[in-house]
Amino acid sequence: MTIFRNMNITSSALTANRLRMDVVSSNMANAETTRGTYVNGEWQPYKRKMVVIQSDRSPSFSSLLHSEINKNQNNDVKVTDIVEDNTPFNLVYNPTHPDANDQGYVKMPNVDPLKEMTDLISATRSYEANVTVFNTNKSILTKALEIGK
Repeated sequence: MTIFRNMNITSSALTANRLRMDVVSSNMANAETTRGTYVNGEWQPYKRKMVVIQSDRSPSFSSLLHSEINKNQNNDVKVTDIVEDNTPFNLVYNPTHPDANDQGYVKMPNVDPLKEMTDLISATRSYEANVTVFNTNKSILTKALEIGK
């Protein structure tokens, strides 16, 4: 039924933002992991991951202006990809570390805790906003059902 369309859109956004929070948590947990993947005969540090989110469809402005949106189409929020951040690794001088190179430098992950906390706050606020929208929509539907009493 189309009366639940808004709830479906909101629930898909909740799922996407939960995944964003999970990826940020994974990044924070691996912020010191120097052996993430084995590439070309040597260990590479953990690479920061990011979630790519988009709408199921993105109509053009002119199509919205000239015609009504098809009610059966989804507007769900979906995760299209989880990509790795290609910023260079951080080099830290620590000659006693087991993964140090000949000069005493260790490649550390490209995870910035400040950036991760900002992403986590953003994902949390988006999640909270979608919970509010979901509850408001539920309240509206409940009131609509009470009209017939």
